[in-house]
Amino acid sequence: MDLQNFKALSFDCYGTLIDWESGITRLVKPWMDEIGSPVPPDLVVTAFALMQAKHQQARPALLYPEVLRRTWRDIEGTFGWDENLDRAEAFASSVPSWTPFSDTIESLRYFSRSHKLAILSNVDNGSLRGTLRLLEVPFEFTITAEDVASYKPGLPHFERAVEEFSRRGISRNEILHVAQSKHHDINPARQFGLTSVWVNRRHDKKGSGATLATSAEPDLTVTSLAELMALHKARHGASP
Repeated sequence: MDLQNFKALSFDCYGTLIDWESGITRLVKPWMDEIGSPVPPDLVVTAFALMQAKHQQARPALLYPEVLRRTWRDIEGTFGWDENLDRAEAFASSVPSWTPFSDTIESLRYFSRSHKLAILSNVDNGSLRGTLRLLEVPFEFTITAEDVASYKPGLPHFERAVEEFSRRGISRNEILHVAQSKHHDINPARQFGLTSVWVNRRHDKKGSGATLATSAEPDLTVTSLAELMALHKARHGASP
């Protein structure tokens, strides 16, 4: 793949730029210790993926904090924990506390010198605003589930992104979509005719973590944004 063929990079945010699995684990591990639960945190993350998808698919216009609130209640029920409203509220408002991967900001800064950047995210605008302060790099635009009343893997995020880039003189074949989740991003991006990079953040772990397992073939696979940046530098040199 010649990365110079692309004028724009669209990113999934949580799981790709933001280490949401670690963020969720840091939040719930003290609760589990307090409960005295023997459930491994990885299993909670897997349950999160299943329960979240259920609510997103059933109510695509439901704002993400409410998705998280209902997801946590389902997790409590799944593992037989007593309902705790304070924990449900803390879980619902936790998105801005999830931190970037160690390579995220450097990689975004690098690509921002040569490409237009955008975010396609399954959260609400309020949650994303908190995250954008952590990312530091400006984006051409962002598209949230709140904006399009839909959750990926639905196509409205991608439809809106193509429209927004088109207004900026960038065609569909000049957009590269970069994401960690095959389920939420790689599969629908391919359906919509976008070239995609799968950032296999879980290459050294079992299972699919906070996303559902889906078979989808990306155009390029890397294990980190740092690797994608290194590939670009090796072929094209450092961006001016």
